[in-house]
Amino acid sequence: MIYINIKDIKIPALGFGTWKLKDAECRANIEKALEIGYRHIDTAQIYQNEADIGDALRESCVKRNDIFLTTKVWINALNDGPLQKSVDSSLQKLKTDYIDLLLIHWPITEEVSFDVQMKALQEVQKQGKAKLIGVSNFTLAQMKNIAEKIGAPVVNNQVEYHPYLSQKPVLDYIRARGMFLTAYTPLARGKINDEKILIKIAKKYNKTTRQITLRWLVQQEAVSAIPKAASEKNMRENFAIFDFTLEADEMREISCLAHPDGRITSPNWAPVWDKAL
Repeated sequence: MIYINIKDIKIPALGFGTWKLKDAECRANIEKALEIGYRHIDTAQIYQNEADIGDALRESCVKRNDIFLTTKVWINALNDGPLQKSVDSSLQKLKTDYIDLLLIHWPITEEVSFDVQMKALQEVQKQGKAKLIGVSNFTLAQMKNIAEKIGAPVVNNQVEYHPYLSQKPVLDYIRARGMFLTAYTPLARGKINDEKILIKIAKKYNKTTRQITLRWLVQQEAVSAIPKAASEKNMRENFAIFDFTLEADEMREISCLAHPDGRITSPNWAPVWDKAL
């Protein structure tokens, strides 16, 4: 495993995503992921699976302090008061006393300013309910606002990141400030499976395009990835990426796959995204 060190906390660079996993399937997949060796679990209030994950973690033989657990506050609970209550609800469902990384899921300010959101987020952290705090889907300008103008001690931005989408502006900023980036949709929803460049590199290492893509992500400075997998086969395949290292020219070749239309996730409440190309 590759680890990212933030404020003396070791964060596994490869995590397990749980979007769309629910009920018995979610519980079984978390149990299997932990058995395979995953120690970084990502969820969110809007996924409606925190209770299932909590059940799986409670039944697991893996100690709670060996697991890095992330959840995210949804856009209906961003105000001072509702945010703290939503975190208490998440903790109850997850059956834990603390979240390792607590994020604001989307940068929404129509009704609640970033100042108010960050104040509430920091209060949760001061109470010991979140070890680290951060954001998700924030642009460079929005990150500068909360980190520099407001002064919130955020350490992470979770964003869509894969070979077809450059995140250079965000990456440059988080690295300069000692933060890290978490890549969601890291496999571009399967689009990487037929990519000729990835197929070529995969043959060299006797790996799959999924494994090459995930290795490309976690081999980058201050980058973690949280692929979702619904089968044990894919869970194991995604995890088997630590027995080889991509060469510098291969890393660049994969990075050059990015293009302006590479983004997959952009709901109607999304911000005006950074342009990296």
